[in-house]
Amino acid sequence: MTRLFRTFKLGLKSLLLHPMRSALTVLGIFIGVASVIWLLAIGEGISREAQRQIEDLGAENIIVRSVKPPDGASGVGGTVDDFGVKRSEAEMILATVPTIEHVVPIRELQQNFIYNGNPNAKPVDGRLVGCTPEYAAINRLEVARGHFITHREVDAERSVCVISAVLADRLFPSEDPINKQMYLPEKLEYFSIVGVLKKRNATAAIGGSLSAQDFSLDVYIPISTMFQRMGDREIKRTGASFSISSFELSQITIQVSNVQDVPRTAELIESTLMDGNRDRQDIAVVVPYELLEQAKTTRLMFMMFMGLIAAVSLIVGGIGIMNIMLATVTERTREIGIRRALGGKRSDITQQFLVETISLSVVGGLTGVLGGLLCPLVVYYAREGVKQCAPDFYANLPEVAKIMSPEIVPASIPIAFFISVVVGVIFGIYPAIRAAKMDPIDALRHE
Repeated sequence: MTRLFRTFKLGLKSLLLHPMRSALTVLGIFIGVASVIWLLAIGEGISREAQRQIEDLGAENIIVRSVKPPDGASGVGGTVDDFGVKRSEAEMILATVPTIEHVVPIRELQQNFIYNGNPNAKPVDGRLVGCTPEYAAINRLEVARGHFITHREVDAERSVCVISAVLADRLFPSEDPINKQMYLPEKLEYFSIVGVLKKRNATAAIGGSLSAQDFSLDVYIPISTMFQRMGDREIKRTGASFSISSFELSQITIQVSNVQDVPRTAELIESTLMDGNRDRQDIAVVVPYELLEQAKTTRLMFMMFMGLIAAVSLIVGGIGIMNIMLATVTERTREIGIRRALGGKRSDITQQFLVETISLSVVGGLTGVLGGLLCPLVVYYAREGVKQCAPDFYANLPEVAKIMSPEIVPASIPIAFFISVVVGVIFGIYPAIRAAKMDPIDALRHE
C-alpha cells in the first residue's frame, strides 16, 4: 500500500511540474465528458418536447382533418371547392364503430373581430372555432374567467363565445370582457362573451397532415350556431377576385374508450371514409398513438446518434493523453534510466505512468461532469441573452428552440465518467509500456 501511495504521489508531482500541459490534457477530457452530457441532455429535451406535443393531442384520440386537395383533384362533392369530412360522416362513424366514445366536430374560419363597445377599435384578425364543450379538454384549454361553451348553449344555438387570453388583452385592455359584445364585421354577427381562457402555448406541426396550431387569437362559439348562422361556404376575397370553398367540418376528433383499440379503430375509420373512393385526397387521418410510438423509437435512435458523436470527443481527448504521455516519456528518459538503475522494476515504471494518465482522466471526467450539469442553466441564459440582444433572430427561431429545456439523462453522468477513465487507461497503456521497456543503460546515456 505504501509503495502504491508513493507511486501515486510521484505521478501527481510529475504532472504538477508541467501545469499548463496537464491542464490542456485535462481540457480534452473535460470537453469530451461535457459533450456527452450536453448532447444527450439536449437530445432528451427535444425528444421530450416532441412527445409532449403529441401527448397533447391525446393518445386515445384519432384526428380526421379536412385537406383541400390539389388543383384538378376530386373531393367528396366532385369539385375542388367542395371538400373535407362531412357531418353525416361524423354521425355515421359514431353510430357504426363500437369502440368510439365521443366524436367532437370542429369547424374553423379566419375572421376579423371587433369589440362592439369601442367603435374606434381596430379589428383583430384571428380564428373563429365552432366546437362543442369537449373541445376544451381535448386541447388542454383552461378557463380564467366565466365558463366554456356548454351543451345547453350548443343545443339552443346561443350567440355566445369564449375568447383567448391574448385576444382579450388586445380588445379589452382596461375592461372585463365578460358579457361584452364581440362583433364579426365580415359576417355581420354579434356574440356575447361568456368566458376568457388562460394563455395556451402554440403546438408545433406534427407530420405533413397536422399543421401547427396557435390558440392566441381564437374565438370559440357553439358549432350549432356556426352551422345555423354561417352555413358551409367560406368566401375569400383577394383584391378584385374572390374564391368560394365549401366544407362542413375542418376536423373531427374521435375519442376511443381504450387506447389499445386506437390502431384498429383508426384502420376501420379510414376504410369507412375511403369506401368507394380509394383516391380520396381531401381528408387526412392522424393517429397520435402511432406518432407517440414512433417518437419513442426515434428518441432512442437520436440518443444513440448523439452519444456516438459525443464519444468522438472523448476519443480525441484520449489521443491527446497518449500524445502528451509519449512526449513525457521522451523527456523523462534519463529519469526512467536512473529509477531502473536504482532497482526500480518495469511494473513500477508502468504504474507511475498509468497513475498520471488515470489522474488526468479522473480530473477531466469530474470537471466534465460539473460542466455537463450546467447545461440547462447555460441554455436558459443563452436563450434569454439572444431574446434580449437579437429579438428578430429569436423570433425566427423554431418554436421548439424557444420552449425546449435540456433534460440531464441520469445514466449519462456515470457512463461519461467511466468512459473517460477507460479512455485514459487505454490510451495510457502504450506510453507506460514503452517507458517500462527502455534499456536502463541507453536511458542513462540519453541527453
